[in-house]
Order: sequence, then structure tokens, then C-alpha cells
Amino acid sequence: MAKKIKTRFVCQECGYFTTKWLGRCPQCNSWNSFVEEVEKKEDKNVRKTGIGSLEKPVRLSEIQLSNENRFSTSIGELDQVLGGGIVEGSLILVGGDPGIGKSTLLLQMANNVASKDKKVLYISGEESLKQTKLRADRLKIMSDNLFFVSENDIDVIVSHVKNMSPQLLIIDSIQTVHSSDLSSAPGTVSQVREATNTFMNVSKGMGIATFIIGHVTKNGAIAGPKILEHMVDTVLYFEGEKNNVYKILRAVKNRFGSTNELGIFEMTSGGLKEILNPSEIFISKNVKESPGSVITAAMEGTRPILIEIQALVARTNFGMPRRMANGLDYNKVVMLMAVLEKIKGMMIQDQDGYINVVGGMTLNEPAADLAVIAAIASSFLNVTIKKDVVLFGEVGLTGEIRAVSMADQRINEAKKMGFRKCIIPKENLNNLNSENDIAIEGVENISDVFSILF
Repeated sequence: MAKKIKTRFVCQECGYFTTKWLGRCPQCNSWNSFVEEVEKKEDKNVRKTGIGSLEKPVRLSEIQLSNENRFSTSIGELDQVLGGGIVEGSLILVGGDPGIGKSTLLLQMANNVASKDKKVLYISGEESLKQTKLRADRLKIMSDNLFFVSENDIDVIVSHVKNMSPQLLIIDSIQTVHSSDLSSAPGTVSQVREATNTFMNVSKGMGIATFIIGHVTKNGAIAGPKILEHMVDTVLYFEGEKNNVYKILRAVKNRFGSTNELGIFEMTSGGLKEILNPSEIFISKNVKESPGSVITAAMEGTRPILIEIQALVARTNFGMPRRMANGLDYNKVVMLMAVLEKIKGMMIQDQDGYINVVGGMTLNEPAADLAVIAAIASSFLNVTIKKDVVLFGEVGLTGEIRAVSMADQRINEAKKMGFRKCIIPKENLNNLNSENDIAIEGVENISDVFSILF
């Protein structure tokens, strides 16, 4: 008598499983997300081993530290986001919208690494070898140490990796890889989890740095189970509008470096080109001075960037005025407008307010509050703020200007870009370490700011 095959239903959004089909997942509340999958049977006679081998527990004081073996990608922006280069044996996940440049960047990186006498294996599960060749010719890639395989069976891929033993492995993409041990389709929760676990064991066991490209859902999250991001060492996100030539690479998880770093690239006909001075692309030098435009100094990790903030305040034609924020937190903008109404008595309750961060950047730090306040007031009063002035500082609900971190770096960036005056929190004046030949004015509240600008 044939043995009955056991199946279970797995939610493709969160990985929750049950013995019967459900219309809505009780864990993530997703509708019609359950897919029937055959339970994978494990041989109880096979001894299980993990990536750390069967060593005995040791004391913390007995663990010997060694420097992490890194190698450069020859792309400065990518090295900075990774924390100084690629760590041998690390597993790195790269996500982003379709067509944003994930494969292009990794192909350029693979060529640079292969040019340094390192073997690189590029696994393409979406494109044929001829399609990959066309992309490589466009990017002028011709290294002899760069090998390509068009395959999506994980057993075959692992066999190629063990036979070749490359220093760098690239999987494009994880959603196309499947295991014959599972009956579910490629891209499902079980397949993605199984493939990632296999590549993690291979990467850690053989000391191979592995890059995995992941698709994203319509909500912007990487497709597959959330455990996928927990299993890897580093998670990189490619951000940027589809029609915008500038792309931002941001680290949201990094076990070997800071998660606050970002890299900025420009999409050209010859591939992605790194932007060495991001401040130049985020401020408009050729635009005439106009009300509502203010320059602020933001910190992205350890890098200061000068960014232009624009505001447009106009009388509304409806009973309820509109508030829109692009690149800033909507609730923060509403709060700052309320501070202007309460502290300075500006009658903007019947005005539409539109705030925009130029260049597609997203500012999350509070140091941009002062620039947002100044831009809104400038547009409402129809008074121009000079283009050679930089403002930064956190604004409280009572109108006070609070100190921010890394004031020296922000001021030095403004000085380097040719600005003549910085308006900063007064508390930061006592902590400036370097001498600056740029006019610096400290302010305690927004009334001080108004007396200087207006």
C-alpha cells in the first residue's frame, strides 16, 4: 500500500502554515495567500550539522579574534555601504524595484573583482547566456576570470560552486532558484527559505562571499518570508524613481559595518557611475533665488550632504487645506506648521502647504526641521532666503532650537561647497572643534531665525 503524502498550506507572505486551506492568514491578514506544499521529510539517521560545526561551547574569553578578510569592489560607493569592502564568507542580499540597476551594479562589481585575479561565478536564473553577453558587451565587461551559468536548479548550482570554488558568487535572483525536493513553485516561501539556507551553508562552509538579488513586492519589501532578511549578513536596498537617473544604495542591515551609510549612483548608457560629491546634485546652483527654497546639511551615516528643501504655501480653495510632504515625514511637517502658527502667529490655517526634498532624497533626521520652518515662512511671507546660507537644527514644540550631532562635518561640507553663512543651534557653538572661515550664527529659538532671515 502506497504511503500517504503529507501536505500543508503555507502563507506566501509571512510563512505561516496550517493543515488546511484558509482564505485569510491569521498571522499577517493576507487574503488568498495559502499554497499547498509537500512536507519535506528528513532522514532521522542522518546527523544534523550546522554552519558552526560540532565544536564544544567555549568561554567568551577563550575566543580568538582575527581581522576580517575583506576585498574591495573597486566601486567606492559600494565599498562604503558594505563597511569597507566585501567580507569573505558573507551572505549579502540586494533588493530593489525591477529595472533599477541591481544586476547592472553586481555585474560591474563582478568584473572589477575578477580583474584582480579572483574567480567570480555569476548564476543567472532569469536571463540566458546570450542575454547576459549582450548586457556585458554594453557595459564593456571582458574579464577572463568571470564565469557565467544559466541555471535555476539549486543542486546543479551547488555542484558548480564546489567544482569551481570561486571567491565571489552572485545569484540572480533567489526567487528563480528551486529545489527538486520541494514540490512548490519557484519563488514560494518554502523554496526561497530552502535556497537561502543552502547558499548560507555553502558561503560559510567554503568561505565564499555570496550576493543574492531579491525581488520586491508592490509594497517595496523583499519578496518571500521575512526570515530571508534575518538569515543573511547584509541587506542592501536600491532606491530611486524609475525615471530618475540617480539611484541610492542603502544598507538596512550590516553585521560588518554601519547601517547608516548610503551610496549614490547615476544611471548612464555605460552602466552605473558613482557620484563622488552628492551635494552637487542635490542643490541647484543655476536656479535664481526664489521664496520657499532653503539649503540644509543632512547626515547620511558619516557623510554630510547638502540638500535643497522647497516649500509652496498658497491660499486654499476648499474648506480643508491640503498638506503634502515629499521626502519628509508628513506628521513632522504638520507639526512644524502648527509651531509657526502658535509661536509666530502666522495665519496659515487656511493655506495649502507643499514641501519637497529636491533630488528624490528622504530625510528622517530632525536636523532638517529648521530648514523646513524657514522654507515655509519664506514662501508664506514671499521673502527670498539667500542661496549662500545653510540652516540645520531640531525645532521643539515651544519653538526652541535644539542641538544636533556632527555639526563640524555639516559646516565643513557647506564651506567646501562655497556657502558663506551657517545658521545652527546655539548649543552647538561651544562644541565646534575646527576653525571655520565661514560666518556661523547660533540661534536659540525660531524668533532668532526670523530676525536673521526676514
